[in-house]
This record gives sequence, structure tokens and C-alpha cells, in this order.
Amino acid sequence: MTQTITRAAGALCLAAFALGAQAAAYDTNLIVNGGAEQGTAGWTAYDGYSLFSAVDYGSNWVLPTQPGPADRGGKLFVGGSGVQIAAGYQLLDLSANSPAIATGQVSYDLSGWLGGWTNQGDNAVFFVSFLDATSNVLGTASLGPVTPADRNNTTGLFYRDASGYLPAGTTQVRFDLSMERLVSGDNDGYADNLSFTISAVPEPETYALMLAGLAAVGLVARRRNRG
Repeated sequence: MTQTITRAAGALCLAAFALGAQAAAYDTNLIVNGGAEQGTAGWTAYDGYSLFSAVDYGSNWVLPTQPGPADRGGKLFVGGSGVQIAAGYQLLDLSANSPAIATGQVSYDLSGWLGGWTNQGDNAVFFVSFLDATSNVLGTASLGPVTPADRNNTTGLFYRDASGYLPAGTTQVRFDLSMERLVSGDNDGYADNLSFTISAVPEPETYALMLAGLAAVGLVARRRNRG
């Protein structure tokens, strides 16, 4: 199913980068509405597919007392009623971060809570593609699915994460969230608190300067103490 969504994404005409784009902030979540608190704002459906839904935590899906993030808020993403495959995507422009990314020293952290209903195989997958300026895929990362065995046949959401370095040449990132129904009438793929952050790793020369600075501060402090 993930391959189906990836092929569909490949057929999309990606938006051109805006002139004068600002660099994406480091060490902050760059996914728009990753926790469903604004409904499905920020997410776009694929042609021919239904967009997943944002629903309240409750008896029809996941109870607030069942496994999930401690800071879950009031809503989560679900596949929805009567939907075989629900999916959506969003694009992140990193063109203004290109000089730093080109050094190979920009890392990423991807995380989220994924799950399903009791012993049913309905599931959610969060897929990330790193793209160059002509939309070629340079690398990927993914979370899920969380299987019934992973959940011990319980209803709820469970934490997953992945990390690495952005491939040199990355100018945009595509986030794909998809839910698949395997049994029953409802698509019980669940997701919440999706996060993607990037961090700039200091060059070795930067570490050397930092250490030299600390050594100089220590030397001054020792001289003052002697005086």
C-alpha cells in the first residue's frame, strides 16, 4: 500500500519554490498540524483517495485512557468509516537550508504515535521522502505499521521514531500519512503527534573553537583566583 501511495505521489506536479524563501527553523517541529488539533488543516488528499479524518478521542476510536501520547490533546487522525485507504501529504521547502544541507551535517529526527484497534490489522504508515530540486527521491524514512502483535492486540497508539542525516542535495521533504483498512467497516489506522525536526551539527572546526574558548575562560579564571 505504501508503494501505491508513493507512485501516486510521484505523479504529482510539485509546487515551485517561492522566491526568497526563509530557512526552516532548526530544532522545532516542521510538520503542519501533526497532532490533528486543527482537524486536517495542512494536509492534502491525493487524487482518487480519501483524506484521513481528525476525530475526538472517545469510545468510537481510542479512549483518552488507552495507550497513546501523554500530551495527546483532544484529537487524533483516523482512516475513517467505510474508507479502504485514506491518505494525505504535505511538502516542506528546505531550499533556503541548502548550503547547510550540502555539508552533510544536517540531521533529522522523525517521530510519531501510530496504532490500531484490538486484534485488527488496520494500520497507519508515516513515510518521508527527501527530494532534490527536480523532485528526484534522494532517500526515505518511515514509521510503522504498528501491527496487532506490536500492540499486544490492544487498542491504542504506540511511539515510533527514526533519525539520520538529510541527503546532500535535499531541497524539499514530502510527508505521506496513509491508513489502510483490512477488516470491518471502519478504517482503524490511527496516528497522532507526528514530528519532524532538523538540527545543524557543528563542524569539527566549530567544536575546536568552542573548546579553545572554554580553555581561555578557564585560564582567565585561574589567574584571577591566584591574584
